Amino acid sequence: MNVAEWLYRTARASPDRAALLQGTRTMADYREFARRAAAIAGCLARLGVRPGDRIAMFMSNRLEYFEVLYAAWWLGAAAVPINAKLHPKEAAWIIEDSGASVLFVTDDVGDPLRGELQGIASLREVIAVGQASFEKLYAAESAGRIHEANALDLAWLFYTSGTTGRPKGVMLTHANLAAMTACYFMNVDTPEPSDANLYSAPISHGAGLYNFPQVIKGARHAVPESGKFDPREILDVSNRLGGTTMFLAPTMVKRLAGTAKSQGEAGEGIKTIVYGGGPMYLAVIEEGLEVLGNRFVQIYGQGESPMTITALSRAVHADRASPNWRARLATVGTAQSLVEVRVADGEGRALPAGEVGEVLVRGPSVMAGYWQRPDATAETLRDGWLWTGDMGEMDADGFLTLRDRSKDVIISGGSNVYPREVEEVLLTHPLVAEAAVVGRAHPDWGEEVVAFIVTRDGSALESDALDRLCFENIARFKKPKSYVHIESLPKNNYGKVLKSELRRILAAGERST
Repeated sequence: MNVAEWLYRTARASPDRAALLQGTRTMADYREFARRAAAIAGCLARLGVRPGDRIAMFMSNRLEYFEVLYAAWWLGAAAVPINAKLHPKEAAWIIEDSGASVLFVTDDVGDPLRGELQGIASLREVIAVGQASFEKLYAAESAGRIHEANALDLAWLFYTSGTTGRPKGVMLTHANLAAMTACYFMNVDTPEPSDANLYSAPISHGAGLYNFPQVIKGARHAVPESGKFDPREILDVSNRLGGTTMFLAPTMVKRLAGTAKSQGEAGEGIKTIVYGGGPMYLAVIEEGLEVLGNRFVQIYGQGESPMTITALSRAVHADRASPNWRARLATVGTAQSLVEVRVADGEGRALPAGEVGEVLVRGPSVMAGYWQRPDATAETLRDGWLWTGDMGEMDADGFLTLRDRSKDVIISGGSNVYPREVEEVLLTHPLVAEAAVVGRAHPDWGEEVVAFIVTRDGSALESDALDRLCFENIARFKKPKSYVHIESLPKNNYGKVLKSELRRILAAGERST
């Protein structure tokens, strides 16, 4: 089934229901939302777009994003959303690699990109969203009936962040997106028509993928007036809309909770905060629960199995009476309903509870493969299992604790050190705002543990205090051999710490320790 059918059905059943909001202002109901998508699809068809073609979007967060997405699917084309924070050269590479025939841009990111588009043979048209020429598309003749897509047809071509080498295009089919959406209803949340999904994280990624449950239920889709993540604005808009749901990276959760606390607020207008996309440290989620209350659900997924590997439910977050509450809060939850999750050895054999291995997942949400990368596909998909590259351990009750990416594990003197375990301890110090642990080459031990530390308000912090904290909580061999004080941690466009950059800093000797 074509995922565009969900919009069409809601538009028929509840045409007058508010659909697209700028802040708190309704800009289109579901009737108009669907009509615009069909009209844009009609224009694309007249440009020669056919089922299976790719439509690229290099756009900041705007309501038109959803209209363009559904227009592409209406025709049976595949959407290629590109993170608006990428460099124009990176975006141009993705556009060329995907073979996109039409590109939608917003002026803020599109203007610097235009000089990089020369020579992309597949690209026939660049359309600027937000200009009068785009709004004329609304008056165009509708594309008519939605293309009857096969469930295995490509729907969303998601490019990985590419922290090592060129990004790979993850092929997500209509069936993959349907499985992801079903898992949302079963394991994450139950939207109501009165709810409002607030998109402050990039629509090009997880936040945008979560539009489907809201469309099915006829809920509202709101983009902040700023188009960005501003904690004060998020709290204000949520209070005014009520029933607000949002997807946030852990760094955003930390900022939102800190702002709410400083303003004496408790996020009254927020219904659900789904967090994922990076490691959530125990100290951060505990503060979030203390300030904002029981509004949290964690999901663990990858672009290759979007949002659908495990989930830590609202009920587990709230169950303070359980003797396992803090331990479970440090996990990423249990396998979502439509997938199997295994912690395996190098041969893919399931390991006993408590042993660390690579996390594998199998199920209908797992990608079809990498775009034009058969070798990478064969390496990552084996016997139906997705090898995630994440290291973790499963407890006897099925709760998965992530340790690190396999490439981030530090091997010191023959013993494995999982950076996240050390980071969790360092973050319990009241003066530590952020911490990141990496390995540094050592002539005798192979690697030694080094911690990068960001202190609150630039406060001075002696290494002896951090050493004592580590001695009290973890084995001696896991304690950092040195601490690097740094103003801020380098992060990619999704808020993930770039440990490769930290290793480069160490190798170059750019910081004193």
